[in-house]
Amino acid sequence: MAEPHRIVIVGTGLAGATAAGTLRQQGFTGQVLLLGQDTHRPYELPALSKGILLGDTTDPDWVHDESFYADHDVDLRLSTTVAEIRPGDREVVEAGGAVHPYDRLLLATGSAPRRLDLLPGAGLAGLRTLRTLDDARALRAELTEGRRVVIVGAGWIGCEVASAARTHGAEVTVVDPLPLPLHRVLGDRIGGVFRDLHAEHGVAWRLGVGVNAFLGEGTGEGTVTGVALADGTELPADVVVVAVGAAPRVELAHAMGLELAYPGGVAVDEGLRTSAPDVYAAGDIAAQTHPRYGGRVRVEHWANAKDQGAHVAANLLGAHEPYTASPYFFSDQYDLGMEFRGLADPTTDELVVRGDPAAREFTAFWLRDGAVRAAMNVNMWDDGDALAALVDSGARVDPAKLVAGDLADVMG
Repeated sequence: MAEPHRIVIVGTGLAGATAAGTLRQQGFTGQVLLLGQDTHRPYELPALSKGILLGDTTDPDWVHDESFYADHDVDLRLSTTVAEIRPGDREVVEAGGAVHPYDRLLLATGSAPRRLDLLPGAGLAGLRTLRTLDDARALRAELTEGRRVVIVGAGWIGCEVASAARTHGAEVTVVDPLPLPLHRVLGDRIGGVFRDLHAEHGVAWRLGVGVNAFLGEGTGEGTVTGVALADGTELPADVVVVAVGAAPRVELAHAMGLELAYPGGVAVDEGLRTSAPDVYAAGDIAAQTHPRYGGRVRVEHWANAKDQGAHVAANLLGAHEPYTASPYFFSDQYDLGMEFRGLADPTTDELVVRGDPAAREFTAFWLRDGAVRAAMNVNMWDDGDALAALVDSGARVDPAKLVAGDLADVMG
């Protein structure tokens, strides 16, 4: 496969910007065009729900220094909407009509926050989501002493927003139809650790109940004043944060006829190549045939976007190396810090716990067929390399050694 002369990247998030930088690091001297709708230069997302909401900083971690793009001849075009991609003609068309030919194309369009637009009151002012730098800065201004904050959704974003809001003295209620926070990811026992953590810091839980409507007052669309729950309860609110997950932005991929994957994302092979010639996808939208997991995997976390963006660069230049990394993410809530590696199904995998969950110093392992499918260390920071090796190896292990043995020697 001949090296391309012009590579176009659609999406100025972490995956797209990392790919652009890695292309230059690998010696590519052709044209690199990076197109995205955001008004800010590429940045990483973790600080949005952590440092920025906590008030530790007003800026995210930028993917590159401001001068990087000009210094490395990357044509970065912000505030740019791509209206159409014509794979037959190998062209990307902006909403304003500008046409950009490509030899290779990377789609890195990321995700958009899911909304509850079908509920009554969904258009009220004061309803917030958290996905962009502007979202984070606006929400931070509202998380102040005594403000009544209702968070709809007890996933990672909902829990981190709750932590930040309580740190600033806001009154916080979290609503979720599931019985525990993070239930689908962590299951009953570990989900209970996070429920108790937030309760001890003053969060009011409304679990096992859904939302029927958003309540408001005022002229025009009005301003949110509360949340009506399915059990008839009405929660007063000065601000409501909708944190019910994110949806991959696959509209362009669908319109250009790419194969999509159920239940979401763009279908890509082991090397992140889509069903169209010379078109690749990375980050949140990439539903990859993963060589380690034997099926399609789509991951929305920070490390996946960064690592896939770096990995796909070589494939854009003609290689076809499979992406094999295990998923990884981290979270900080109050005085609890954690890292999670791998993929688990808490409804069927065997849970093994090392340490003391009550003291919030422990490691949780999820085993399937005797092998560690996922591991989460909570406030324990010495075993990261051993945990990564356990997850990546797929080797069968003795659960008793996970509880009490030297993790570096478990696979031996």
